[in-house]
Amino acid sequence: MEVILLEKVDNLGSLGDKVNVKGGYGRNYLIPTGKATLATPANVARFEERRAELERLSGDALISAKARRDVLEGLQVTIAAKAGDEGRLFGSVGTTDIVHALAEAGHAIERHEVRLPEGAFRVIGEYEVNLHLHADVDATIRVIVAPE
Repeated sequence: MEVILLEKVDNLGSLGDKVNVKGGYGRNYLIPTGKATLATPANVARFEERRAELERLSGDALISAKARRDVLEGLQVTIAAKAGDEGRLFGSVGTTDIVHALAEAGHAIERHEVRLPEGAFRVIGEYEVNLHLHADVDATIRVIVAPE
């Protein structure tokens, strides 16, 4: 399936690229989320008409993400959780808990922007958490999981 990308997509391409993707990826993810459109002659012409607008929107999103990174970079949040005597948590601290802690600190973050490659935290301690704000912009914050 050939599609035209309407925004930069990690490991696939940037705005305006014609790429071949598997049918399910195109139909179930790229097209419904507005990241791509089918590469038909009519859609190619429509894309070329809107190219300047899409590039401007992409540039604005990048500038906004860089501004958010400057605010968030190096931020430290503390999350209190119930823990046993040995420091193991009763449950875990995941992306939702981190989003709520950042919201209480006055920073709006979406859950899908928080990256925890090794999964949720199950032990008290300090952790580095990567925030994926844009395809080209990442920020690192420090999360301290403390016992209640």
